[in-house]
Amino acid sequence: MKKFFSDFKAFALKGNVVDMAVGVIIGGAFGAIVTSLINDIIMPLLGLIIKADFSQWFVPMKEIPESLFVDGVRPSAEVLAENGISVFHYGKFISAIVYFILIALCIFIVVRALRKAEEKAKEAKKKDVPAPEPEKAPRLCPFCKQPVADDATRCPHCTSELPPEE
Repeated sequence: MKKFFSDFKAFALKGNVVDMAVGVIIGGAFGAIVTSLINDIIMPLLGLIIKADFSQWFVPMKEIPESLFVDGVRPSAEVLAENGISVFHYGKFISAIVYFILIALCIFIVVRALRKAEEKAKEAKKKDVPAPEPEKAPRLCPFCKQPVADDATRCPHCTSELPPEE
């Protein structure tokens, strides 16, 4: 039983699990912001532009009785549902498609901005790191052409006396 709890603790406190939990929580909060943006700002503006409310676009699945009409105005989908008449809510489907496209657009904009910020940070980091000095070519013995130490006076390969380094 003790091993079970220690294994669970190791699993629960792994970096990936904690990161994922933070991502889900922030994603939920971001979802609430996007939902409010779409439902409270964009959809009403879109409705104003096209002069219609998508949620009220429907087709009754059977004939509507005259008793449900008020002053010649067709009853809402809710009134029809209360009276047992099914409706085909194609307007809600259109709203869902618009909602999806707008959420995808918002997420795209945020991800794109984060990527650009990440690229700028990488560029700034590259500018702060000095470029490595080019490696100096090894000193070669003028007689056998083998590499020798910079401070050597004799070649370890052919034992020739080396001229002083310039």
